[in-house]
Amino acid sequence: TAIVGALMALSIIALVLSLVKIDDVTLPPMVKYGLVFDAGSSHTSLFVYEWDSDKENDTGVVSQTLSCDVQGQGISSYANDPPKAGDSLRACLDKALKVIPAARQKDVPAYLGATAGMRLLREQNSSAAERVLAAVAQTMREYPVAFKGARILTGEEEGAYGWITINYLLDSFTKYSPRAHTWVRPEAANIFGALDLGGASTQISFMPQGSEMNWKEVSKLTLYGYNYNIYTQSYLCYGQDEVLRRLAKELIVVRGELGVHHPCYPKDYRETISLSSFLTSPCTSPSDPPLTLGDREVTLEGRGNASGCLAAIRKLFNFSACGQRQDCTFGGVSQPPARGLFIAFSAFYYNFRFLNLTQGQTLPTVRGTIERFCTRTWEDLSSSYPEENPERLPKYCTNANYILTLLLHAYRFNESSWNNISFRRKAGSADIGWTLGYMLNLTNMIPAEVPVQVKGHVPSLWAAAVTFLILSLALGLAALLL
Repeated sequence: TAIVGALMALSIIALVLSLVKIDDVTLPPMVKYGLVFDAGSSHTSLFVYEWDSDKENDTGVVSQTLSCDVQGQGISSYANDPPKAGDSLRACLDKALKVIPAARQKDVPAYLGATAGMRLLREQNSSAAERVLAAVAQTMREYPVAFKGARILTGEEEGAYGWITINYLLDSFTKYSPRAHTWVRPEAANIFGALDLGGASTQISFMPQGSEMNWKEVSKLTLYGYNYNIYTQSYLCYGQDEVLRRLAKELIVVRGELGVHHPCYPKDYRETISLSSFLTSPCTSPSDPPLTLGDREVTLEGRGNASGCLAAIRKLFNFSACGQRQDCTFGGVSQPPARGLFIAFSAFYYNFRFLNLTQGQTLPTVRGTIERFCTRTWEDLSSSYPEENPERLPKYCTNANYILTLLLHAYRFNESSWNNISFRRKAGSADIGWTLGYMLNLTNMIPAEVPVQVKGHVPSLWAAAVTFLILSLALGLAALLL
């Protein structure tokens, strides 16, 4: 009996020891996902982002998991058939569900942000814009995600979110410190400005210096526990597609003929357009300036005149409204001096990449390259670039000269500050655009999950406890029988 009692006492001690907490083990935080559609004026893209649920100073550390280009044009092109706008999103939504674990899909916040194309459609036909948004919302609700809404962003929001994306990807806000094993704010980090050029609008966003912070156009943002004041301005009708349309209309109005010389198009290139096409956008409304040729077709005949192209593009800007003011871009819009480093993306990047213009080239070199390109004939260009879209190829001269005019005369970059602009499409493995900044900003609204904690136990003690418990019960039963 004494032996049985001793064994039972030992088993109880072992059992108690096994239940004592040895250490707290924190399981890795769960991965959260976010889904954002960028519904631009000329096309739509889907981006899937992910971040750990234990956020850094209330803002998620986000990375890009998937990008998918939607087939077809922008959703604003479906104004006369809204259901097709929703159907166009399905292929990319199906791809997104393949990279998001099924168990997490119902918790994935999904958004659609429409930009300048839909802003123009809303100006022209607000009910049509609402029907298009309703159609894409209906499609997204059919998928097992947490649909949060489809809406039209303001130009200032688009600019601010693009600024956030750039500075996040370039580690201006926070970066991982191997020594501290955590994310820290870089000391004396560069804060980059953002230059965005789309099909229907263009945006400039940057952090003014010193006393310039008091501008009324400055927006306040809070990211990773720090406040930022940035200037952001958007110009509707100054995206590259709308500029091409506006330039063609101006040339037709001036000439008043059915055959019009186009200084920016390659020599011997011809394009026939219908005057009714100008009615499809508020940027080329019939009242300013008026068209007097009725609903006819007009042929634009390329002349390959680089200097004439620049002069024609400058007429699209109202520089006289600024007078002698240096704190003014055009149309009387105020802007602090554009100081510091800038990243130019979207159409800025694509046009300059095609012309092999890269950062580090001097402004005279850039001008010379553009001028030589503009003087090439259509036969020369079409044979030299057989794989390029034949509708896009004749427009590079216009786009490049427009970019020069916008950056130098509107935003007031100059010979010395030109090399402060870097033309990029990506930073790391992520695309530069407004959607990542949008997702980062929204993570401030998504609660962080408390990391799951479990009590750690030593397996050998559990084994000892179970063994002694079984042995003591067996001996106790034998003692009772005896």
